[in-house]
Amino acid sequence: MRKTVYAAAGFICLGIGVLGVVLPILPTVPFLMAAALLFARASQRLDAWFKDTSLYKKHLEGYVAGRGMTRATKIRIMAMVTLLLGVGFVMMDRAPIGRVVLMAVWIGHVAYFTFRVKTAE
Repeated sequence: MRKTVYAAAGFICLGIGVLGVVLPILPTVPFLMAAALLFARASQRLDAWFKDTSLYKKHLEGYVAGRGMTRATKIRIMAMVTLLLGVGFVMMDRAPIGRVVLMAVWIGHVAYFTFRVKTAE
């Protein structure tokens, strides 16, 4: 039963990740990373299938292998997070503590992708 739930959640994350490829408002990589984790827990067969898809190879393979992400992928991720957190920041005009939290999350996100994630050539 647990493996079925992992597989179903993996397909949901995969679907949202695929939507993120064409819709700029949705992030792609975090959902594909979640799908990879869920498929690995669901079964070896699903894990092998997902790792053979072009989505995995294009967006995650280099990162998982330790080679990092391409500059374009890093910029796309940071831009989308900046946009989404910016919308939340604007909407929290009466919640200064919420704005501080969003700003801290944004700084941590940018610092992580700038200094911790390798840039692949």
